[in-house]
Amino acid sequence: MRLVQISLIPNRIYGGSIENQVLVAAPMFIFMGVVLEKSRIAEDLLVTLQKLMSSVPGGLALAVTAMGTILAAATGIVGASVVMLTFMALPTMLKRGYSPELASGTIASAGTLGILIPPSVMLVFMGDILSINLARLFVAALMPGLLLAAIYMIYIVVSTLLNPKKAPPSPPLSEAEKAGLWKEAALSFALPCVLILAVLGSILGGIATPTEAAGIGAFGAILLGVLRGRLNLTTLAEATDGSIRTLAMLFFIFMAATAFAYVFRLNGGEHFIVSLAESLNMGDWGILAMLMLMIFILGFFFDWVEITLIMLPIVSPIVGLMDLGEHVAKTDLIYWFAVLMAVNLQTSFLTPPFGFALFFLKGAAGDLVTIGQIYRGIIPFVLLQIGVLALITWQPWIVMWLPNTLLQ
Repeated sequence: MRLVQISLIPNRIYGGSIENQVLVAAPMFIFMGVVLEKSRIAEDLLVTLQKLMSSVPGGLALAVTAMGTILAAATGIVGASVVMLTFMALPTMLKRGYSPELASGTIASAGTLGILIPPSVMLVFMGDILSINLARLFVAALMPGLLLAAIYMIYIVVSTLLNPKKAPPSPPLSEAEKAGLWKEAALSFALPCVLILAVLGSILGGIATPTEAAGIGAFGAILLGVLRGRLNLTTLAEATDGSIRTLAMLFFIFMAATAFAYVFRLNGGEHFIVSLAESLNMGDWGILAMLMLMIFILGFFFDWVEITLIMLPIVSPIVGLMDLGEHVAKTDLIYWFAVLMAVNLQTSFLTPPFGFALFFLKGAAGDLVTIGQIYRGIIPFVLLQIGVLALITWQPWIVMWLPNTLLQ
């Protein structure tokens, strides 16, 4: 590698990161999520959801999963979602007699939906690394994310019906609570849902690019906080500080990964990986299975940031050469693979020993639950995630039907 090539690394970082208009969406989506957290709008939503689902078996756990889905569509930040749900829901669930395993597993799994359901920050980086249409990737990830949330809910209901001791029924609502419930629900849901629809709807409808939609979301979150009387200059400063700290970590790793990928390609690493894959004689399906297994194992030890930013540039040439025939169209293959990888990486937040969602939950819960209870609680949810990964591998239309229908 020549000195002149090394001198081009700063230009590569500047052109790949700082001038990249797609990546501008990431800080605005993060800021949007932090503002919604600081203005306590999510807290109002969860209380209302708990009341609405009080008569359903496992109602509190269902409310947490529904709340995790809404937070995912509003923030895309896993750590903030898990901590928020732990503070708001775990003490109440344990007080009502919920199994610590079911309570902790529900909170951890619901909080990680933000990695998959758009506007996920991880999808923003994946779209940039793979040089694919971010709006199309967002739409492709939407159905698998909602499917996963629905399967979580089905598991909770079935598990509760089979073993009612896991989740005792909630006390019935008073007549006064019932009378004002729908009005309370309308007030709690209206503004956040309008914000989510404005962001995702503008992307799905082709009205705005993801970067423009992120700007709408950031401004809308500020407006929402002001309208609810929960946002002042102090809260706004805290939200800005929290966003900057998160971004500093993400973009530092991204710049380092950009430099790594540049050096890797200059030294022929891309051709080496492709040649290695071809020499294995495993076929395209065998290579896909190997890549998914590798990502799953790496998820036990690394966060999505390291895996996505370092591994994805290495394996993308292999994916580009794959041909699975009629199973998935060549033009859809890269989007389908990205969603497979996103679902796979979601398990990295839940798998010990370094499942970050588990540590976020334990840190926020303190002595309310033990780490052993958390580990036992997430096992069924990890198995459900693997099941969904197998399902969308077998039936790629689940991923590609919506983008092929909406974004022709």
